[in-house]
Amino acid sequence: MPEAGAMTIRTERLSLRMPEIDDFAAYAQIMASPRSVGMGGPFDLRAAWGMFCHDVALWQLFGHGALMIELGETGECVGQVGINHGPLFPEKELGWFVYEAYEGRGYATEAAFALRNWAFATLELPSLVSYIAPGNAASVAVAERLGARLDSIASRTDPADLVYRHLAS
Repeated sequence: MPEAGAMTIRTERLSLRMPEIDDFAAYAQIMASPRSVGMGGPFDLRAAWGMFCHDVALWQLFGHGALMIELGETGECVGQVGINHGPLFPEKELGWFVYEAYEGRGYATEAAFALRNWAFATLELPSLVSYIAPGNAASVAVAERLGARLDSIASRTDPADLVYRHLAS
């Protein structure tokens, strides 16, 4: 398993790195906003902190977790990508979000593609899923750009969620 702070994946434009305490303020802000509705929010500070800690703890517990998305040129944090698991997720989930000011630039797709490929190569998973709230057209578009396909029979915690399946190639 990666040591704390040691996991980094680089792409053409991005650096995906372990979360740091300085990332929490922006994380808590998006979780408190209406943009978190598709993740079950909005969340208060206590719930956001628990989710942030969950994202970090997954590395110790499962050998995967969340990575913050940084612009390679500036080091600016623009969002998060992660592989979720645990009792709240029927399967390992590839998830992502980008802060509002950075949407529409392909960062979520680029980051999710890199982490998905890392997961397939390193964790040797046969597949991952992405749980997406109905009406979240931006996330559906990311999943489809990644080659994921709707899986109507996949298990899900929220029966309303769309489940997109990513297969290892």
